[in-house]
Amino acid sequence: MIILVRHGRTQLNATHCLQGRVDAELDEVGENQATVVGAYLAQRDKPAKIISSPLRRAQQTAHRIATHFSIDDVVTDDRWIEIDYGVYDGLPLGDVPREVWNRWRTEPEFTPEGGESFAALHQRVHAACEELAANDVDGDVIIVSHVSPMKSASAWALGADPAVSHRSRLDQAAICRIDVGGANPVLVTFNERP
Repeated sequence: MIILVRHGRTQLNATHCLQGRVDAELDEVGENQATVVGAYLAQRDKPAKIISSPLRRAQQTAHRIATHFSIDDVVTDDRWIEIDYGVYDGLPLGDVPREVWNRWRTEPEFTPEGGESFAALHQRVHAACEELAANDVDGDVIIVSHVSPMKSASAWALGADPAVSHRSRLDQAAICRIDVGGANPVLVTFNERP
């Protein structure tokens, strides 16, 4: 089972700003969310390892989760990093022009200045999912990531067009579970909350 966990809240989340590659830390609410999600997972899961995005908010969440298991190291995998919003990183959501939002939703190859396209995001996330599904891991794997990679992984599990990502919501410290034990991946939960 791939258990995806979105990082806890940051001040940028609280103020409704795009974070992307901004390396923000968890705020007090986010630290509490990370502790709660770790305790929740410990009640029902026995992961073989924990993988995290390299960004600080994901790393902090992953390390808080790890304290609930006998796992010493959190493995960092750059493929689980948030999409790069380029010039829009750090801006309030309302300050991003409507035409930019429309292009992101309708043109997978659209790349903002200095950023990354959703097509590129899906390529790296789907490759990471395929690798996890192909490896015979003894136990579940917890991956601490961000909203866009988690939505992309969910689309991968469903065999859906990645554009479906724009039609779903994923809260901070939410969980998605993908069963990779059968012939095809199966999305078991989406936006599961502790």
